[in-house]
Amino acid sequence: MAEPRIVHCVKLNKDLPGLDRLPLQGELGQRVYDNVSKEAFKMFVDYFKMIVNEYRLDLSNPDTDKIFMDQMSEFFFGTGGDLPNEFKPE
Repeated sequence: MAEPRIVHCVKLNKDLPGLDRLPLQGELGQRVYDNVSKEAFKMFVDYFKMIVNEYRLDLSNPDTDKIFMDQMSEFFFGTGGDLPNEFKPE
């Protein structure tokens, strides 16, 4: 079995196993692949599920793809992904 690919995760600020493949095509996908751990990417997926549910986003709508990419960029390389103002934890 091959050794896991290690990245210095920008989100968790430590060396951890990286993603097995690009999460999406393009510059952002490459940047995430090079700088984000599997653990942090799972955190983003959980965060984005909350966004989808909170705003009732239609995953078949191309506008949602842009929201996904914007949120991913912000989560890893921006302010860290603020919760929506309307979000009320259960």
